[in-house]
Amino acid sequence: MSGPGEAVDPQVMRDVLGHFASGVTVVTADDGAGPLGFTCQSFSSLSLDPPLVALAPARTSTTWPRLRDIGRFCVNVLAEDQSGLSAAFARSGADKFAGVAWRPSPHGSPVLDDVVAWIDCTLWAEYDGGDHTIVAARVLDLGADPDRRPLLFHRGRYGLAEGAG
Repeated sequence: MSGPGEAVDPQVMRDVLGHFASGVTVVTADDGAGPLGFTCQSFSSLSLDPPLVALAPARTSTTWPRLRDIGRFCVNVLAEDQSGLSAAFARSGADKFAGVAWRPSPHGSPVLDDVVAWIDCTLWAEYDGGDHTIVAARVLDLGADPDRRPLLFHRGRYGLAEGAG
């Protein structure tokens, strides 16, 4: 625990906030030369009117600036059996779409096969988020497969901790 005026230890913060289970997404776009994307764990609903979602790519991301320039993208909510996709899209410098099946969304961004849900977006605004960029995106279209269960990330691992319901 930190006292008044003391800096919060980043590892302690990571450990404590890791108790909050989150879904895992892959954010995708197509720049005309081919598809691109990255794994993003920081994602949430933001507003119903107007329809907005929020995501927070790391400032070190080399893919987010390319998606920003395109101005539209699709947030793919991964299913519980897609941890391999999460790992593949988290790597830098690799052909992340090698062997990955997808179809274009109504607005042209890649929707990965067998995801729980997809949200087609256009960039609304960006804000400083420390070592991340906070992105607000306007929802253009979306869909879900009610028979699929989401991939969760909890306490540094995929899935829920033992004994969690």
